[in-house]
Formats: sequence, C-alpha cells, structure tokens
Amino acid sequence: MNSRQHVKIHATLLIIVLIVFIWSVIKPSSYLDWLAEVSPGIVAITVVVCIYHKFRFTTFSYFIIALLSILTFIGGHYTYSEVPFFNWIKDEFHLQRNHYDRFGHFLKGLLAIVIREILIRKTPLTKGAWLTGITISILLAIAAFYEIIEWLSTRISKGSKGAKDFLGMQGDKWDAQWDMFLALLGAILALLLFTKLHDKFLKRINKS
Repeated sequence: MNSRQHVKIHATLLIIVLIVFIWSVIKPSSYLDWLAEVSPGIVAITVVVCIYHKFRFTTFSYFIIALLSILTFIGGHYTYSEVPFFNWIKDEFHLQRNHYDRFGHFLKGLLAIVIREILIRKTPLTKGAWLTGITISILLAIAAFYEIIEWLSTRISKGSKGAKDFLGMQGDKWDAQWDMFLALLGAILALLLFTKLHDKFLKRINKS
C-alpha cells in the first residue's frame, strides 16, 4: 500500500469521526455533560490534524485515535451511564450498572500503541522492557489524570447532576480504581496482541 492510499484511509477515518461528532451534538442528553465528555476527543483530533504534515502517525494509530474519539462522542451524546445498547445488556443479564464506561476505559488501553509509537519515533528508547514499562506508566498516568479531572468536576460543581453524569460512578465507590485497572489491563493486552502488527506499520513508515 503506497503513501497516497494511506492518506485516503486517514481522510476516510477523519470523515467518519466528523460524522459521528455531528450526530453526537444533535440533541444530546445534556449539552454540559456532552462538552465535558467529548472534549478529550475534540482535542485529540484537532492536534492530530494540525500536526499531520509534520508528524504522521501510522495508519494503525490513526485507527485507534478514531475509534477512541468515536467512543467519547457516543458517551457524550447519551452520557456514559445511559448508552442504549449497554442498557439492554444490563437489563438482559441483570447487571447492576451500565458497563459502557468500563468498556471505554478498557479500550483506552489501546492508547498504549500510540504512546509506544511516539516514544519509538521521538526518543532514544529502543524496543524492549524499558519501552514497554514506560509506555504502560504513561498510559496509567493519563488514566489517573482523567480520574482527577472527573473528581475535580464534582468538587467545582458541588454534586450537580451534570457532574455526576460526567463522573459516572453509578453508586460504585471504587469506580475510579476500576477505571484505572481496566485501562492498565487494556494496555497490557494491546501491547501483547498488537506489538508485532504495529512494528510492521512502523517499518512501512521508515521505508517511505
């Protein structure tokens, strides 16, 4: 696959993300909660587009960024605790909560691949234990920082409904710990399952 074909794939991913973004902003559950939920996705997409000609990620990383952005837009539209399909799963299997939030944090472990790519291409780190350890540590730091932001939102808003929706605890006092653990688990699995595939994409970039 040549460079032009990769650019077409990147453009297609961007169009899909923009379509989902536009859908998400049409009559969301709460515009305040929508803004809080989708902000990370908006920032990520904006940065990726702005640096596209200076630093072009692999197509694999762009796919991950697009997927995670779409997940945040869906969560922002419905709120993470009220995504319909996961409400159906909750009712069908008699679960105590809507697990879309947990599912999202688990998939955020895929960011480990993007972090790994930045470290390989922009630092002296080489493939091995140090690269893996630092990649997972950065991913965990991001997950913890997000939980701190969620906590601060409840302090600033003094327990308003919008802040509670953003926090998404659904009555679980260990929600933040679960979110960070699932991000860690997702990162470990992503590195175990996709490192070789990611290396193939990196080789194509080095050849181009």
